[in-house]
Amino acid sequence: MARILVMIPAGEVYAHDNVRWYRHWDIQSHIETYHNMGDAFVYDSSLKLLRFETLGVLEISRFDPNEIARLREEYDYVFLRGSNYIHDSMDWEAAARVLKALGLPVIGFGIGAQAPVDGKIRLSDDTRAVLHLMSDSTTSIGVRGAYSAEVLWDIGIRNVRIVGCPTAFRLNDPNLRITLPPLQHVRKVGVTVRREVSDAYAKDIERYLRSHLDLVKTMAGHFETVLLAQGEVEEKKLVLGNETQREEAIAALRADHWTSSWYLDEQILALYRQRLFYSDVVADYERLIRAQDLVLGYRLHGNLLALANGVPSIYCTYDSRTAEFADTFKIPSFDVFGQAQFRLEDYWDQSLFDRYNRAWFHAYGEMERFLTENGVAHKMHAILKAPRAKISDVA
Repeated sequence: MARILVMIPAGEVYAHDNVRWYRHWDIQSHIETYHNMGDAFVYDSSLKLLRFETLGVLEISRFDPNEIARLREEYDYVFLRGSNYIHDSMDWEAAARVLKALGLPVIGFGIGAQAPVDGKIRLSDDTRAVLHLMSDSTTSIGVRGAYSAEVLWDIGIRNVRIVGCPTAFRLNDPNLRITLPPLQHVRKVGVTVRREVSDAYAKDIERYLRSHLDLVKTMAGHFETVLLAQGEVEEKKLVLGNETQREEAIAALRADHWTSSWYLDEQILALYRQRLFYSDVVADYERLIRAQDLVLGYRLHGNLLALANGVPSIYCTYDSRTAEFADTFKIPSFDVFGQAQFRLEDYWDQSLFDRYNRAWFHAYGEMERFLTENGVAHKMHAILKAPRAKISDVA
């Protein structure tokens, strides 16, 4: 059983491999702070793939030679929780110095690059140093998709394996498949919402929000709908805050430049008051998502948690990160900035999800091989036989 360190965790661990946000029992301690529960989904999922006896945290904010010496003796390897680390403004603090002194293998566990809206990605010397330290310490680096692999290739890193994200494989079941029920049997729909988005991600915020609004209203008009938020302060206050905080949240939304005039109408306000969900505990999301017939929307990891549990999901893509992921797994997806209007009927096609099933099956094998070739003890069941493919599948 391995003794492992996590680099950049996202929450506290309980019951060996379950994750919830720090001080989850004291919501007032962080209700005024944004944190993305999608990061906690990835952390939780990573632990569910690994076999380990001891889990520790590698502190990268400071360089402490005595602490590094202790960790080197007590742990076997480090893993970097999958997330969007490769971009123009990533701050690695003292990570390069710490990792170089530590000398343990550093497993890149589904890490990804974020392309700027305009122009080519620019990486700092610190980012390049950390990535090369990881590459030199292991057989391979596991990245989210083809774009991330290309970025690493361009800086001279060749030992890259495209593995997607640990969240996709959290059940460790290579036989998992998405099978669509008849559309008329769909009653319960989860919409993963992301109201706050920057122009570094979405090239046209107003168009993004109007698409967001249309999707929420359309789903709420046809199905029993729940809105799944993942960390925005106002949404947290509406779900878990006291009466004063709930009114503060409404006032803040009404004062916001983007949501004040047309986004926060009476229908959306009613849905926010009555059908909004938020939790600081990953298991709470998983229980809710398993009860849905469909999950779709704007949250990469919220949608993926559904697919990982066999629940159909459709992605709304709006940046390089969501587009790369949808392409890696061939997930049915709607381009927010495209010309077409979203029609659920256009996506309710088993052949589209069979493309996803095949891509997921391939990615599962790549993740299992990635962990095995890097000497990481894991729970992923080896694939014994690939599903039979037709000639038309290759086209």
